[in-house]
Amino acid sequence: MTKAIRISAVGGPEVMEYVDVDLPAPGRGEALIRQHACGLNYIDVYFRMGTYPQQLPAGLGMEGAGVVEAVGEGVTHIKPGDRVAYAGRPPGAYAEARVLPADVLVKLPGAISFETAAAMMLQGLTVQYLFRRTFRLQGGETILFHAAAGGVGLIACQWARALGVTMIGTVGSDEKAALAKAHGCVHTINYNKENFVERVKEITDGKGVPVVYDSIGKDTFTGSLDCLSPLGMMVSFGGASGPVPPFSLNELASRGSLFVTRPSLFNYIAKRDDLEMMAAELFGMVESGKIKIDINQRYALKDVAQAHRDLESRKTTGSTILLP
Repeated sequence: MTKAIRISAVGGPEVMEYVDVDLPAPGRGEALIRQHACGLNYIDVYFRMGTYPQQLPAGLGMEGAGVVEAVGEGVTHIKPGDRVAYAGRPPGAYAEARVLPADVLVKLPGAISFETAAAMMLQGLTVQYLFRRTFRLQGGETILFHAAAGGVGLIACQWARALGVTMIGTVGSDEKAALAKAHGCVHTINYNKENFVERVKEITDGKGVPVVYDSIGKDTFTGSLDCLSPLGMMVSFGGASGPVPPFSLNELASRGSLFVTRPSLFNYIAKRDDLEMMAAELFGMVESGKIKIDINQRYALKDVAQAHRDLESRKTTGSTILLP
């Protein structure tokens, strides 16, 4: 038996239960890991609320780090005793230990702690694919990135700086603006005080930006389109304010033949070679010191409901981890 968070119904934070669960031996292609830390991400809220459906009862959590205790048949890239980390399906990271598909696990360099790994895998791999694959930044661009003081945002600030990219970031308070700037965001816009479309036009001398990275969704989508230069790309990779409502494709033509994409990390890491390449680049950025992972909130696993409340009310900054 081990402790884990389970939900039997979808809804608010109160549906999460801290319970004893049976832990089976790993089957073919699986591994058993003892977790030292688990990550908290907004996608966990989507699963808890049923926005992303799954069969119930179910676990929550998409990333963690720990030590391999056992492997099933056919698993050769890891062995018992290995330090590993992961970000991937199926949900269930909110647990002291778990059995999961071994192909989502990557070996963790000795210089990176379990807590750092649990705080960065999903968010860091997200920035990797956004900046290096979805719209490959070369350096010299000016970009717009929403929620610049969040977990993904603070990694993006640093990665943009390392690439020589001028990042404009939206935030919800002056304190978050200062935090984003300290991490490399060149221009910050407090959307509670300023119109972000007007400010982007001011900063870019009316030209707009070639790409917008938007995890907010409904509240910012149309404004984000208005920030793009002709032939620009709208990267909608989340919906913290709700899903983007249906819109006419003519909206893209009238703004200058724009592109829109709705990517997901799990498509980008579906192939083992891609996962290893992306993780290696992320680990290298962290080991070099170009990216520092800020763990600004730590909660005991049993206090996960409060962690979700704080995340949803936008009280958190940087990364948040749960400690089993």
